[in-house]
Amino acid sequence: MKRNLERTTGLFAFVRTVEAGSFSAAARLAGTTPSAVSKNVERLERRLGVKLFLRSTRSLSLTVEGMAYHERVAPLLRALEDADEVLAGAGQAYGLLKATIPGILGPTLIDALTSAFVARYPEIKLEISISDRHVDLVREGYDVALRAGGSGEGDWIARPLGCLPLVLVASPTYLDRAGQPGSIAELGRGAHIRYLLGARAYPIRFANGETLIPDGVFDTDSGLAMRTAALNGVGIAQLLRIAVEPDLQSGRLVEVMPQEPLAPVPMTALHAFGRVAPLRVRLFTDFIAETLAARDLKR
Repeated sequence: MKRNLERTTGLFAFVRTVEAGSFSAAARLAGTTPSAVSKNVERLERRLGVKLFLRSTRSLSLTVEGMAYHERVAPLLRALEDADEVLAGAGQAYGLLKATIPGILGPTLIDALTSAFVARYPEIKLEISISDRHVDLVREGYDVALRAGGSGEGDWIARPLGCLPLVLVASPTYLDRAGQPGSIAELGRGAHIRYLLGARAYPIRFANGETLIPDGVFDTDSGLAMRTAALNGVGIAQLLRIAVEPDLQSGRLVEVMPQEPLAPVPMTALHAFGRVAPLRVRLFTDFIAETLAARDLKR
């Protein structure tokens, strides 16, 4: 039994060090000393017969073996921690929650998370990545990924969070120069700022079923970059209404062809925990769904 406990201690010390970046940071998370964490990792290395870290006076980095080992054991240890949460009530939720959020939704959701979620669940530590990149949940250690549009990844568990209205927008400068299109055909001849999903431009889908894939003058995989380009008069952009509503209200952007509404896109939360997600993940996705609904999004 003692040997098994020592192994578990070494594993937790190793994973915490990888995720925190140093023995000192891992010790702060564990409520112990850097020397204790270092010794636990050293004992693990001796047992395994390999070096997991390359150490110097100024840096600490994983070896190839360390990277492979972390990839295997981190999900297992997280599952052990999650097992405790199954028996806990909502008020007892705790632990690290690592999530990735699309860039265009970052300002809205980060405002809500930092103003309300952290106060509601003080024992949940958030680590948020704001990126449009489709991460590998297991390999990169994410608990949950928020995706606008089709998730396109059948290996994960998907929870629908509602639908997000899209809107075509352009700056007054661009519309003064090019004119407001009066039909879908005229729209297709305009200058377009397109979102790239993979290597392909995301199509403009109308509520009536029509689809348009116009030529692009500026293509990017970042919704934030699309908004900036639209504000600077580059062309017409298809963006989430929630992200540009302040710009529409201030007049910095103008809705293009409001008489032809676009089909909304689904918002999805993805995780890799199987049928029963950890409590912290359920509370997080519940909160995101509440936040989107509170902003009068179509569901």
